[in-house]
Amino acid sequence: MSILPDPLLARSAGAVVPAPPIEVDRHTMSPDSLLRYLRIKVHHLIQEQPWDSIRIVGDYDRLAVISQYEKNGKLFNWERPTAEVHGRDLVVKAFPGADYVHHYGLIIATYLAMTGRPADNVTYQLPDPDLCRRAVEQLDLALDGDLVIVGWALEHLAPAGAVWTHGPGYAWHLARLHGHRVVYLGFRHSIWGDVAGRVVGRLAELGARAVVYVGKVGALMPQMEPNMMLATGKESLVDGSLITWNDFFGDFAAAQLDVQTGVHVTSPSILLENRDWLARYAGHAFVDPEIGPMGAAARRAGISFGYLHVISNNLARHYPADLSNERHGDVVRRRAVLVSRIRDTIANRLAVRPS
Repeated sequence: MSILPDPLLARSAGAVVPAPPIEVDRHTMSPDSLLRYLRIKVHHLIQEQPWDSIRIVGDYDRLAVISQYEKNGKLFNWERPTAEVHGRDLVVKAFPGADYVHHYGLIIATYLAMTGRPADNVTYQLPDPDLCRRAVEQLDLALDGDLVIVGWALEHLAPAGAVWTHGPGYAWHLARLHGHRVVYLGFRHSIWGDVAGRVVGRLAELGARAVVYVGKVGALMPQMEPNMMLATGKESLVDGSLITWNDFFGDFAAAQLDVQTGVHVTSPSILLENRDWLARYAGHAFVDPEIGPMGAAARRAGISFGYLHVISNNLARHYPADLSNERHGDVVRRRAVLVSRIRDTIANRLAVRPS
Protein backbone atom coordinates (compact mmCIF):
# COMPACT_ATOMS: atom_id res chain seq x y z
CA MET A 1 0.00 0.00 0.00
CA SER A 2 2.93 2.36 -0.56
CA ILE A 3 1.48 4.55 -3.29
CA LEU A 4 -2.19 3.80 -3.61
CA PRO A 5 -3.59 4.88 -6.98
CA ASP A 6 -6.80 6.85 -6.54
CA PRO A 7 -9.13 4.04 -7.78
CA LEU A 8 -7.77 1.65 -5.16
CA LEU A 9 -7.86 4.31 -2.48
CA ALA A 10 -11.45 5.13 -3.39
CA ARG A 11 -12.52 1.47 -2.98
CA SER A 12 -10.77 1.22 0.37
CA ALA A 13 -11.65 4.63 1.78
CA GLY A 14 -14.15 4.59 4.61
CA ALA A 15 -13.80 0.89 5.41
CA VAL A 16 -12.77 0.21 9.02
CA VAL A 17 -9.88 -2.27 8.88
CA PRO A 18 -8.13 -4.09 11.76
CA ALA A 19 -4.56 -2.98 12.47
CA PRO A 20 -2.77 -6.14 13.63
CA PRO A 21 0.51 -5.81 15.55
CA ILE A 22 3.61 -6.94 13.71
CA GLU A 23 5.76 -9.97 14.63
CA VAL A 24 8.35 -8.19 16.71
CA ASP A 25 10.93 -10.97 16.59
CA ARG A 26 10.94 -10.78 12.78
CA HIS A 27 11.56 -7.04 12.59
CA THR A 28 14.88 -5.53 11.47
CA MET A 29 15.01 -3.42 14.66
CA SER A 30 15.77 -5.10 17.95
CA PRO A 31 12.80 -5.32 20.36
CA ASP A 32 14.36 -2.75 22.70
CA SER A 33 15.00 -0.24 19.91
CA LEU A 34 11.58 -0.84 18.38
CA LEU A 35 9.79 -0.21 21.68
CA ARG A 36 11.77 3.00 22.25
CA TYR A 37 10.80 4.13 18.74
CA LEU A 38 7.12 3.39 19.39
CA ARG A 39 7.04 5.19 22.74
CA ILE A 40 8.18 8.39 21.05
CA LYS A 41 5.25 8.17 18.62
CA VAL A 42 2.26 6.88 20.62
CA HIS A 43 -0.19 9.43 22.03
CA HIS A 44 -0.02 9.85 25.81
CA LEU A 45 -3.70 8.94 26.24
CA ILE A 46 -2.92 5.48 24.85
CA GLN A 47 0.18 5.04 26.98
CA GLU A 48 -1.59 6.14 30.15
CA GLN A 49 -4.89 4.21 30.08
CA PRO A 50 -6.80 1.40 28.33
CA TRP A 51 -9.57 1.98 25.76
CA ASP A 52 -12.41 -0.18 24.54
CA SER A 53 -11.54 0.79 20.95
CA ILE A 54 -8.93 2.87 19.18
CA ARG A 55 -9.57 4.00 15.60
CA ILE A 56 -7.09 5.93 13.45
CA VAL A 57 -8.59 8.26 10.84
CA GLY A 58 -7.34 10.91 8.41
CA ASP A 59 -8.28 14.26 9.94
CA TYR A 60 -5.90 17.16 10.60
CA ASP A 61 -7.48 18.48 13.81
CA ARG A 62 -5.36 20.58 16.13
CA LEU A 63 -8.39 21.30 18.36
CA ALA A 64 -8.42 17.67 19.55
CA VAL A 65 -6.19 16.48 22.41
CA ILE A 66 -2.54 17.14 21.51
CA SER A 67 0.00 14.50 22.51
CA GLN A 68 2.27 15.40 25.41
CA TYR A 69 5.11 13.76 23.48
CA GLU A 70 5.19 16.35 20.70
CA LYS A 71 8.62 17.96 20.57
CA ASN A 72 7.36 21.48 19.95
CA GLY A 73 10.71 23.22 20.33
CA LYS A 74 11.23 22.68 16.60
CA LEU A 75 9.98 24.85 13.76
CA PHE A 76 8.97 21.91 11.55
CA ASN A 77 7.77 18.29 11.73
CA TRP A 78 6.82 18.34 15.38
CA GLU A 79 3.06 17.89 15.25
CA ARG A 80 1.81 14.35 15.85
CA PRO A 81 -1.66 12.82 15.48
CA THR A 82 -4.17 14.19 17.97
CA ALA A 83 -6.91 12.30 19.83
CA GLU A 84 -10.61 12.70 20.49
CA VAL A 85 -12.29 10.96 23.42
CA HIS A 86 -15.73 9.37 23.01
CA GLY A 87 -16.44 7.78 26.38
CA ARG A 88 -14.32 4.59 26.45
CA ASP A 89 -13.44 4.89 22.76
CA LEU A 90 -10.59 6.90 21.27
CA VAL A 91 -10.30 8.35 17.77
CA VAL A 92 -6.73 9.19 16.72
CA LYS A 93 -6.54 11.89 14.04
CA ALA A 94 -3.61 11.81 11.62
CA PHE A 95 -2.93 14.13 8.69
CA PRO A 96 -4.98 12.72 5.76
CA GLY A 97 -2.89 10.20 3.83
CA ALA A 98 -3.35 6.46 3.29
CA ASP A 99 0.22 5.55 4.24
CA TYR A 100 0.24 7.75 7.34
CA VAL A 101 -3.05 6.40 8.70
CA HIS A 102 -1.95 2.81 8.05
CA HIS A 103 1.46 3.45 9.60
CA TYR A 104 -0.04 4.88 12.78
CA GLY A 105 -2.42 1.97 13.12
CA LEU A 106 0.56 -0.42 13.05
CA ILE A 107 2.46 1.75 15.53
CA ILE A 108 -0.35 1.76 18.09
CA ALA A 109 -1.25 -1.94 17.76
CA THR A 110 2.39 -3.03 18.02
CA TYR A 111 3.02 -0.78 21.01
CA LEU A 112 0.04 -2.24 22.86
CA ALA A 113 1.12 -5.81 22.08
CA MET A 114 4.69 -5.13 23.20
CA THR A 115 3.49 -3.66 26.50
CA GLY A 116 1.26 -6.63 27.26
CA ARG A 117 -2.06 -5.01 26.45
CA PRO A 118 -4.81 -6.18 24.06
CA ALA A 119 -4.33 -4.88 20.50
CA ASP A 120 -7.34 -6.45 18.77
CA ASN A 121 -9.38 -3.27 19.37
CA VAL A 122 -7.18 -1.12 17.08
CA THR A 123 -8.57 -0.26 13.64
CA TYR A 124 -7.85 2.30 10.94
CA GLN A 125 -10.00 3.96 8.31
CA LEU A 126 -8.39 5.15 5.07
CA PRO A 127 -9.26 8.75 4.18
CA ASP A 128 -11.28 9.68 1.10
CA PRO A 129 -9.09 10.76 -1.87
CA ASP A 130 -10.89 14.11 -2.08
CA LEU A 131 -10.09 14.79 1.57
CA CYS A 132 -6.42 13.95 0.95
CA ARG A 133 -6.26 16.33 -2.00
CA ARG A 134 -8.07 19.14 -0.18
CA ALA A 135 -5.70 18.86 2.77
CA VAL A 136 -2.67 19.41 0.50
CA GLU A 137 -4.41 22.17 -1.46
CA GLN A 138 -4.17 24.31 1.70
CA LEU A 139 -0.61 24.86 0.49
CA ASP A 140 -0.79 28.12 -1.46
CA LEU A 141 2.39 29.87 -2.65
CA ALA A 142 3.00 32.16 -5.62
CA LEU A 143 5.86 30.33 -7.37
CA ASP A 144 7.58 31.40 -10.57
CA GLY A 145 9.79 28.57 -11.79
CA ASP A 146 11.42 28.33 -8.38
CA LEU A 147 13.45 25.57 -6.82
CA VAL A 148 11.55 24.43 -3.70
CA ILE A 149 13.55 22.75 -0.95
CA VAL A 150 11.24 20.77 1.29
CA GLY A 151 11.73 18.43 4.22
CA TRP A 152 13.99 18.16 7.24
CA ALA A 153 16.61 20.52 8.81
CA LEU A 154 15.31 23.53 6.88
CA GLU A 155 16.17 25.89 9.73
CA HIS A 156 19.83 25.05 9.05
CA LEU A 157 19.60 24.96 5.26
CA ALA A 158 17.98 28.37 4.84
CA PRO A 159 20.11 31.52 5.07
CA ALA A 160 20.96 32.79 8.54
CA GLY A 161 18.26 35.10 9.87
CA ALA A 162 15.60 33.72 7.51
CA VAL A 163 12.15 35.17 8.15
CA TRP A 164 9.44 32.54 7.76
CA THR A 165 5.99 33.29 6.37
CA HIS A 166 3.37 31.01 7.93
CA GLY A 167 0.40 29.30 6.30
CA PRO A 168 -1.99 26.59 7.59
CA GLY A 169 0.37 23.84 8.76
CA TYR A 170 3.44 25.10 6.91
CA ALA A 171 5.96 27.95 6.66
CA TRP A 172 8.22 29.16 3.86
CA HIS A 173 11.11 31.52 3.12
CA LEU A 174 12.18 32.92 -0.26
CA ALA A 175 15.86 33.57 -0.97
CA ARG A 176 18.16 34.07 -3.94
CA LEU A 177 21.10 31.73 -4.39
CA HIS A 178 23.52 32.04 -7.30
CA GLY A 179 20.90 33.91 -9.30
CA HIS A 180 18.12 31.38 -8.59
CA ARG A 181 14.91 31.91 -6.64
CA VAL A 182 14.87 29.28 -3.90
CA VAL A 183 11.88 28.62 -1.64
CA TYR A 184 12.48 26.74 1.62
CA LEU A 185 9.23 25.03 2.59
CA GLY A 186 8.55 23.17 5.81
CA PHE A 187 5.50 21.56 7.42
CA ARG A 188 4.60 21.37 11.09
CA HIS A 189 2.95 17.98 10.47
CA SER A 190 4.49 14.95 8.78
CA ILE A 191 4.19 14.62 4.99
CA TRP A 192 4.45 10.84 5.15
CA GLY A 193 4.31 8.57 2.09
CA ASP A 194 1.59 9.44 -0.43
CA VAL A 195 1.10 12.86 1.21
CA ALA A 196 4.60 13.83 0.03
CA GLY A 197 3.71 12.91 -3.54
CA ARG A 198 0.66 15.16 -3.40
CA VAL A 199 2.83 17.99 -2.07
CA VAL A 200 5.12 17.74 -5.12
CA GLY A 201 2.12 17.69 -7.44
CA ARG A 202 0.71 20.75 -5.71
CA LEU A 203 4.03 22.62 -5.94
CA ALA A 204 4.15 21.92 -9.68
CA GLU A 205 0.60 23.31 -10.02
CA LEU A 206 1.73 26.45 -8.19
CA GLY A 207 4.65 27.03 -10.56
CA ALA A 208 7.68 25.21 -9.14
CA ARG A 209 10.23 24.07 -11.70
CA ALA A 210 12.20 21.76 -9.39
CA VAL A 211 11.80 20.19 -5.94
CA VAL A 212 14.62 18.98 -3.71
CA TYR A 213 13.72 16.81 -0.73
CA VAL A 214 16.08 16.72 2.26
CA GLY A 215 15.45 14.06 4.88
CA LYS A 216 16.62 10.74 6.29
CA VAL A 217 16.78 7.25 4.77
CA GLY A 218 17.49 3.76 6.00
CA ALA A 219 20.35 1.88 4.38
CA LEU A 220 19.87 -1.64 2.98
CA MET A 221 23.58 -2.37 2.49
CA PRO A 222 25.51 -3.32 5.66
CA GLN A 223 28.58 -1.17 4.97
CA MET A 224 26.66 2.12 5.16
CA GLU A 225 27.19 3.44 8.68
CA PRO A 226 24.43 5.72 9.99
CA ASN A 227 25.05 9.45 10.32
CA MET A 228 28.32 9.30 8.40
CA MET A 229 27.12 9.44 4.78
CA LEU A 230 24.58 11.04 2.49
CA ALA A 231 22.27 9.29 0.04
CA THR A 232 21.04 10.33 -3.40
CA GLY A 233 19.70 8.76 -6.59
CA LYS A 234 17.14 8.94 -9.37
CA GLU A 235 15.27 5.63 -9.11
CA SER A 236 12.79 4.12 -6.68
CA LEU A 237 11.03 0.77 -6.59
CA VAL A 238 7.35 1.49 -5.98
CA ASP A 239 4.90 -1.42 -5.64
CA GLY A 240 7.28 -3.57 -7.69
CA SER A 241 7.73 -1.03 -10.51
CA LEU A 242 10.91 0.97 -11.07
CA ILE A 243 10.19 4.71 -11.18
CA THR A 244 12.77 7.16 -12.55
CA TRP A 245 12.70 10.94 -12.71
CA ASN A 246 14.60 13.92 -14.08
CA ASP A 247 17.20 14.29 -11.32
CA PHE A 248 17.84 17.87 -10.20
CA PHE A 249 21.38 16.93 -9.19
CA GLY A 250 22.30 14.94 -12.29
CA ASP A 251 25.65 13.31 -11.44
CA PHE A 252 26.72 16.26 -9.27
CA ALA A 253 25.68 15.03 -5.82
CA ALA A 254 26.80 11.44 -6.33
CA ALA A 255 30.31 12.68 -7.20
CA GLN A 256 30.75 14.31 -3.79
CA LEU A 257 32.78 12.68 -1.00
CA ASP A 258 30.87 10.09 1.08
CA VAL A 259 27.67 10.43 -0.93
CA GLN A 260 26.18 7.02 -1.74
CA THR A 261 23.88 6.35 -4.67
CA GLY A 262 21.67 3.47 -5.68
CA VAL A 263 18.11 2.24 -6.19
CA HIS A 264 15.70 3.34 -3.47
CA VAL A 265 12.78 1.23 -2.22
CA THR A 266 9.49 2.86 -1.20
CA SER A 267 7.98 1.41 1.98
CA PRO A 268 4.72 2.72 3.49
CA SER A 269 5.71 1.95 7.08
CA ILE A 270 8.85 1.21 9.07
CA LEU A 271 6.79 -1.43 10.90
CA LEU A 272 6.57 -3.53 7.71
CA GLU A 273 10.34 -3.69 7.22
CA ASN A 274 10.99 -7.11 8.70
CA ARG A 275 13.64 -9.69 7.79
CA ASP A 276 11.55 -11.14 4.98
CA TRP A 277 11.10 -7.64 3.54
CA LEU A 278 14.85 -7.04 3.80
CA ALA A 279 15.66 -10.31 2.02
CA ARG A 280 13.27 -9.40 -0.79
CA TYR A 281 15.04 -6.09 -1.42
CA ALA A 282 18.64 -7.17 -0.84
CA GLY A 283 20.89 -5.42 -3.32
CA HIS A 284 18.94 -2.18 -3.27
CA ALA A 285 20.40 0.83 -1.51
CA PHE A 286 17.91 2.83 0.57
CA VAL A 287 14.39 2.87 1.98
CA ASP A 288 11.91 5.54 3.08
CA PRO A 289 8.19 6.28 2.50
CA GLU A 290 8.42 9.56 0.55
CA ILE A 291 11.07 9.52 -2.18
CA GLY A 292 9.18 7.22 -4.53
CA PRO A 293 5.85 9.12 -4.38
CA MET A 294 7.67 12.43 -4.80
CA GLY A 295 9.73 11.27 -7.76
CA ALA A 296 6.66 9.77 -9.43
CA ALA A 297 4.67 12.99 -8.92
CA ALA A 298 7.52 15.11 -10.33
CA ARG A 299 7.72 12.87 -13.38
CA ARG A 300 3.96 13.17 -13.99
CA ALA A 301 4.16 16.95 -13.61
CA GLY A 302 7.19 17.33 -15.89
CA ILE A 303 9.45 18.97 -13.29
CA SER A 304 12.80 17.88 -11.88
CA PHE A 305 13.22 16.28 -8.48
CA GLY A 306 16.19 15.36 -6.35
CA TYR A 307 16.88 14.04 -2.89
CA LEU A 308 19.92 14.37 -0.68
CA HIS A 309 19.41 12.57 2.63
CA VAL A 310 21.27 11.64 5.77
CA ILE A 311 21.62 7.87 6.13
CA SER A 312 20.00 7.61 9.56
CA ASN A 313 19.86 3.87 10.21
CA ASN A 314 20.85 0.53 8.71
CA LEU A 315 18.42 -2.36 8.34
CA ALA A 316 21.03 -4.90 7.24
CA ARG A 317 23.53 -4.54 10.08
CA HIS A 318 23.32 -3.46 13.70
CA TYR A 319 24.90 -0.11 14.54
CA PRO A 320 24.56 1.79 17.84
CA ALA A 321 22.59 4.57 16.12
CA ASP A 322 19.08 3.75 14.92
CA LEU A 323 15.63 5.33 14.76
CA SER A 324 15.10 5.03 18.51
CA ASN A 325 17.97 7.27 19.66
CA GLU A 326 17.98 10.12 17.13
CA ARG A 327 18.07 12.74 19.88
CA HIS A 328 21.38 11.46 21.30
CA GLY A 329 24.03 14.17 21.42
CA ASP A 330 26.54 12.33 19.24
CA VAL A 331 23.90 11.67 16.59
CA VAL A 332 22.87 15.33 16.58
CA ARG A 333 26.50 16.46 16.18
CA ARG A 334 27.20 14.10 13.30
CA ARG A 335 24.03 15.10 11.50
CA ALA A 336 24.88 18.78 11.87
CA VAL A 337 28.05 18.16 9.83
CA LEU A 338 26.06 16.32 7.16
CA VAL A 339 23.42 19.06 6.99
CA SER A 340 26.19 21.59 6.30
CA ARG A 341 27.37 19.40 3.44
CA ILE A 342 23.83 19.17 2.06
CA ARG A 343 23.55 22.97 2.14
CA ASP A 344 26.89 23.37 0.34
CA THR A 345 26.05 20.71 -2.27
CA ILE A 346 22.75 22.36 -3.17
CA ALA A 347 24.44 25.76 -3.42
CA ASN A 348 27.27 24.40 -5.57
CA ARG A 349 24.78 22.66 -7.86
CA LEU A 350 22.93 25.92 -8.35
CA ALA A 351 26.18 27.72 -9.07
CA VAL A 352 26.69 25.60 -12.21
CA ARG A 353 23.01 25.35 -13.18
CA PRO A 354 21.66 27.86 -15.74
CA SER A 355 19.31 30.44 -14.26
